[in-house]
Amino acid sequence: MKENNGHIKKLLVKQVQGVPVFQSTCLKSRSKRIIKFISGRFLFILYLITVSYASSGTEPEKASRLNTAANAGYLSAFEKEIVFEINLFRSNPAEYAVKYIEPLSKMYKGKILHYPNDKPLLTKEGVKAVNECVRDLKKATPLPILYPSIGLSRAAADHVKDQSKTGGIGHYGKDGSTSRKRIERHGNWEARIAENIAYGGISARQVIIYLLIDDGVYDRGHRKNFLMADLKNVGVATGNHPVYNTMCVMDFSGPFTDK
Repeated sequence: MKENNGHIKKLLVKQVQGVPVFQSTCLKSRSKRIIKFISGRFLFILYLITVSYASSGTEPEKASRLNTAANAGYLSAFEKEIVFEINLFRSNPAEYAVKYIEPLSKMYKGKILHYPNDKPLLTKEGVKAVNECVRDLKKATPLPILYPSIGLSRAAADHVKDQSKTGGIGHYGKDGSTSRKRIERHGNWEARIAENIAYGGISARQVIIYLLIDDGVYDRGHRKNFLMADLKNVGVATGNHPVYNTMCVMDFSGPFTDK
Protein backbone atom coordinates (compact mmCIF):
# COMPACT_ATOMS: atom_id res chain seq x y z
CA MET A 1 0.00 0.00 0.00
CA LYS A 2 1.35 3.41 -0.95
CA GLU A 3 0.43 6.76 0.52
CA ASN A 4 0.37 10.09 -1.25
CA ASN A 5 -0.08 13.43 0.46
CA GLY A 6 -3.42 15.05 -0.19
CA HIS A 7 -4.70 18.44 0.85
CA ILE A 8 -5.08 20.29 4.11
CA LYS A 9 -8.12 22.43 4.72
CA LYS A 10 -8.78 24.52 7.82
CA LEU A 11 -11.94 26.40 8.69
CA LEU A 12 -12.44 28.61 11.73
CA VAL A 13 -15.71 30.02 13.01
CA LYS A 14 -16.91 31.47 16.31
CA GLN A 15 -19.22 29.72 18.73
CA VAL A 16 -21.83 31.18 21.04
CA GLN A 17 -20.34 29.37 24.03
CA GLY A 18 -17.44 27.00 24.54
CA VAL A 19 -14.35 26.19 22.53
CA PRO A 20 -15.32 24.53 19.26
CA VAL A 21 -13.14 22.13 17.32
CA PHE A 22 -13.73 19.48 14.65
CA GLN A 23 -10.93 17.60 12.94
CA SER A 24 -10.94 14.72 10.55
CA THR A 25 -8.14 12.79 8.92
CA CYS A 26 -8.73 10.29 6.17
CA LEU A 27 -6.24 7.98 4.50
CA LYS A 28 -7.86 6.10 1.64
CA SER A 29 -6.02 3.62 -0.53
CA ARG A 30 -3.28 5.59 -2.30
CA SER A 31 -4.18 9.02 -1.02
CA LYS A 32 -4.27 10.91 2.26
CA ARG A 33 -6.34 13.91 3.23
CA ILE A 34 -6.62 15.97 6.38
CA ILE A 35 -9.58 18.22 7.08
CA LYS A 36 -9.99 20.38 10.15
CA PHE A 37 -13.24 22.06 11.02
CA ILE A 38 -13.61 24.13 14.14
CA SER A 39 -17.27 24.43 15.10
CA GLY A 40 -18.94 23.23 18.28
CA ARG A 41 -17.62 21.86 21.55
CA PHE A 42 -16.28 18.72 19.98
CA LEU A 43 -13.27 17.45 18.17
CA PHE A 44 -14.01 14.69 15.69
CA ILE A 45 -11.28 12.74 13.95
CA LEU A 46 -11.60 10.10 11.28
CA TYR A 47 -8.88 7.89 9.80
CA LEU A 48 -9.48 5.52 6.92
CA ILE A 49 -7.36 2.99 5.02
CA THR A 50 -8.78 1.07 2.08
CA VAL A 51 -6.90 -2.52 0.45
CA SER A 52 -30.18 3.96 26.01
CA TYR A 53 -31.68 1.65 23.59
CA ALA A 54 -35.24 2.11 24.91
CA SER A 55 -35.15 5.82 24.08
CA SER A 56 -34.26 5.10 20.48
CA GLY A 57 -37.86 4.39 19.54
CA THR A 58 -36.76 1.12 17.93
CA GLU A 59 -38.92 -2.01 17.98
CA PRO A 60 -37.66 -4.54 20.56
CA GLU A 61 -36.85 -7.20 17.97
CA LYS A 62 -34.92 -4.76 15.79
CA ALA A 63 -33.20 -3.21 18.79
CA SER A 64 -32.02 -6.63 19.89
CA ARG A 65 -30.61 -7.35 16.45
CA LEU A 66 -28.79 -4.02 16.32
CA ASN A 67 -27.45 -4.37 19.84
CA THR A 68 -24.53 -6.52 18.72
CA ALA A 69 -22.40 -5.33 21.64
CA ALA A 70 -24.89 -6.41 24.31
CA ASN A 71 -22.71 -9.24 25.55
CA ALA A 72 -19.35 -7.52 25.01
CA GLY A 73 -18.31 -7.39 28.65
CA TYR A 74 -15.17 -5.43 27.80
CA LEU A 75 -17.27 -2.41 26.69
CA SER A 76 -18.88 0.20 28.95
CA ALA A 77 -22.54 1.16 28.65
CA PHE A 78 -21.65 4.27 26.62
CA GLU A 79 -19.34 2.30 24.34
CA LYS A 80 -22.15 -0.18 23.67
CA GLU A 81 -24.44 2.75 22.90
CA ILE A 82 -21.98 4.01 20.28
CA VAL A 83 -22.06 0.60 18.57
CA PHE A 84 -25.85 0.52 18.74
CA GLU A 85 -26.18 4.02 17.27
CA ILE A 86 -23.89 3.21 14.37
CA ASN A 87 -25.92 0.08 13.66
CA LEU A 88 -29.19 1.96 13.97
CA PHE A 89 -27.97 4.33 11.28
CA ARG A 90 -26.51 1.69 9.00
CA SER A 91 -29.59 -0.54 9.21
CA ASN A 92 -31.70 2.14 7.53
CA PRO A 93 -29.92 5.42 6.69
CA ALA A 94 -33.03 6.98 5.14
CA GLU A 95 -35.20 6.30 8.17
CA TYR A 96 -32.47 7.53 10.53
CA ALA A 97 -32.23 10.78 8.58
CA VAL A 98 -35.97 11.41 8.74
CA LYS A 99 -36.35 10.54 12.42
CA TYR A 100 -33.23 12.02 13.95
CA ILE A 101 -31.57 14.50 11.58
CA GLU A 102 -34.40 16.20 9.67
CA PRO A 103 -36.03 17.58 12.87
CA LEU A 104 -32.85 19.58 13.54
CA SER A 105 -33.70 21.83 10.58
CA LYS A 106 -36.28 23.53 12.79
CA MET A 107 -33.71 24.20 15.52
CA TYR A 108 -31.63 26.76 13.61
CA LYS A 109 -31.72 30.49 14.04
CA GLY A 110 -29.61 31.74 11.20
CA LYS A 111 -26.46 29.65 11.41
CA ILE A 112 -26.89 28.89 15.10
CA LEU A 113 -28.03 25.35 15.95
CA HIS A 114 -29.88 24.91 19.23
CA TYR A 115 -29.29 21.19 19.72
CA PRO A 116 -31.53 19.82 22.50
CA ASN A 117 -29.93 20.02 25.95
CA ASP A 118 -26.71 21.49 24.60
CA LYS A 119 -25.17 24.93 24.21
CA PRO A 120 -25.97 26.93 21.05
CA LEU A 121 -23.61 26.11 18.20
CA LEU A 122 -22.58 28.52 15.47
CA THR A 123 -22.22 26.38 12.35
CA LYS A 124 -20.41 27.12 9.11
CA GLU A 125 -23.18 26.28 6.65
CA GLY A 126 -26.34 26.60 8.70
CA VAL A 127 -29.44 24.56 7.99
CA LYS A 128 -28.46 23.83 4.38
CA ALA A 129 -25.94 21.23 5.62
CA VAL A 130 -28.74 19.40 7.45
CA ASN A 131 -31.03 19.55 4.42
CA GLU A 132 -28.28 18.28 2.13
CA CYS A 133 -27.51 15.45 4.56
CA VAL A 134 -31.13 14.37 4.69
CA ARG A 135 -31.45 14.42 0.89
CA ASP A 136 -28.31 12.33 0.55
CA LEU A 137 -29.25 9.77 3.20
CA LYS A 138 -32.76 9.34 1.82
CA LYS A 139 -31.11 7.86 -1.26
CA ALA A 140 -28.88 5.49 0.71
CA THR A 141 -29.65 1.80 1.01
CA PRO A 142 -29.34 -0.29 4.19
CA LEU A 143 -25.83 -1.44 5.09
CA PRO A 144 -24.51 -4.43 7.03
CA ILE A 145 -24.49 -3.85 10.77
CA LEU A 146 -21.18 -3.97 12.65
CA TYR A 147 -20.02 -6.45 15.26
CA PRO A 148 -17.76 -5.60 18.18
CA SER A 149 -14.19 -6.82 18.25
CA ILE A 150 -12.11 -7.07 21.39
CA GLY A 151 -8.95 -6.59 19.32
CA LEU A 152 -10.20 -3.37 17.75
CA SER A 153 -11.43 -2.20 21.15
CA ARG A 154 -7.99 -2.82 22.63
CA ALA A 155 -6.46 -0.78 19.82
CA ALA A 156 -8.90 2.04 20.58
CA ALA A 157 -8.17 1.74 24.30
CA ASP A 158 -4.43 2.08 23.65
CA HIS A 159 -5.04 5.51 22.15
CA VAL A 160 -7.46 6.60 24.86
CA LYS A 161 -4.97 5.62 27.56
CA ASP A 162 -2.25 7.61 25.81
CA GLN A 163 -4.18 10.81 25.14
CA SER A 164 -6.00 10.83 28.46
CA LYS A 165 -2.56 11.37 30.00
CA THR A 166 -0.92 13.63 27.41
CA GLY A 167 -3.91 15.72 26.37
CA GLY A 168 -2.95 15.08 22.78
CA ILE A 169 -5.35 14.93 19.86
CA GLY A 170 -5.25 13.22 16.50
CA HIS A 171 -4.25 9.79 15.32
CA TYR A 172 -0.62 9.72 16.38
CA GLY A 173 0.22 8.36 19.80
CA LYS A 174 2.99 9.74 21.99
CA ASP A 175 5.09 6.78 20.87
CA GLY A 176 4.53 7.73 17.23
CA SER A 177 2.02 4.94 16.64
CA THR A 178 -0.65 5.32 13.98
CA SER A 179 -4.11 3.81 14.11
CA ARG A 180 -2.91 1.12 11.70
CA LYS A 181 -0.05 0.14 14.01
CA ARG A 182 -2.35 0.05 17.02
CA ILE A 183 -4.91 -2.07 15.19
CA GLU A 184 -2.26 -4.48 13.89
CA ARG A 185 -0.97 -4.98 17.45
CA HIS A 186 -4.23 -6.69 18.26
CA GLY A 187 -5.32 -8.46 15.08
CA ASN A 188 -5.26 -8.93 11.33
CA TRP A 189 -7.55 -6.96 9.03
CA GLU A 190 -8.76 -7.21 5.46
CA ALA A 191 -10.15 -4.73 2.92
CA ARG A 192 -10.30 -1.57 5.03
CA ILE A 193 -9.58 -0.04 8.41
CA ALA A 194 -10.85 3.24 9.75
CA GLU A 195 -10.65 5.29 12.92
CA ASN A 196 -13.02 7.92 14.31
CA ILE A 197 -12.17 9.96 17.37
CA ALA A 198 -14.59 12.28 19.14
CA TYR A 199 -13.49 14.60 21.91
CA GLY A 200 -16.47 15.79 23.95
CA GLY A 201 -20.14 15.23 23.15
CA ILE A 202 -23.31 14.87 25.21
CA SER A 203 -24.56 11.59 23.73
CA ALA A 204 -23.73 8.80 21.30
CA ARG A 205 -26.48 10.03 19.00
CA GLN A 206 -25.12 13.56 18.87
CA VAL A 207 -21.65 12.29 17.99
CA ILE A 208 -22.97 10.23 15.09
CA ILE A 209 -25.38 12.90 13.85
CA TYR A 210 -22.76 15.65 13.77
CA LEU A 211 -20.39 13.42 11.82
CA LEU A 212 -23.14 12.60 9.34
CA ILE A 213 -24.09 16.25 8.81
CA ASP A 214 -20.40 17.08 8.34
CA ASP A 215 -21.02 20.83 8.50
CA GLY A 216 -18.10 22.69 6.91
CA VAL A 217 -16.49 19.52 5.54
CA TYR A 218 -17.43 19.96 1.94
CA ASP A 219 -16.53 16.48 0.68
CA ARG A 220 -18.62 14.98 3.53
CA GLY A 221 -15.83 12.53 4.28
CA HIS A 222 -17.21 11.41 7.65
CA ARG A 223 -20.58 10.61 6.16
CA LYS A 224 -19.08 8.74 3.25
CA ASN A 225 -17.11 6.57 5.62
CA PHE A 226 -20.15 5.70 7.71
CA LEU A 227 -21.75 4.59 4.46
CA MET A 228 -18.91 2.21 3.54
CA ALA A 229 -20.49 -1.16 2.82
CA ASP A 230 -17.36 -3.24 3.45
CA LEU A 231 -16.96 -2.39 7.13
CA LYS A 232 -17.70 -5.44 9.29
CA ASN A 233 -16.25 -4.89 12.76
CA VAL A 234 -15.90 -2.07 15.27
CA GLY A 235 -14.00 -1.46 18.48
CA VAL A 236 -14.81 1.36 20.88
CA ALA A 237 -13.03 2.86 23.87
CA THR A 238 -13.89 5.95 25.91
CA GLY A 239 -12.13 7.85 28.66
CA ASN A 240 -11.29 11.22 30.14
CA HIS A 241 -9.41 13.93 28.27
CA PRO A 242 -7.67 16.80 30.07
CA VAL A 243 -8.80 19.40 27.51
CA TYR A 244 -12.14 18.14 26.18
CA ASN A 245 -13.22 16.26 29.34
CA THR A 246 -14.07 13.08 27.44
CA MET A 247 -12.96 11.23 24.34
CA CYS A 248 -14.19 8.28 22.33
CA VAL A 249 -12.14 6.27 19.84
CA MET A 250 -13.89 4.07 17.28
CA ASP A 251 -11.78 1.68 15.21
CA PHE A 252 -13.38 -0.06 12.22
CA SER A 253 -12.36 -2.81 9.84
CA GLY A 254 -13.50 -5.16 7.18
CA PRO A 255 -13.04 -8.80 8.17
CA PHE A 256 -10.90 -8.85 11.33
CA THR A 257 -9.22 -11.63 13.29
CA ASP A 258 -8.27 -10.90 16.90
CA LYS A 259 -4.80 -11.94 18.05
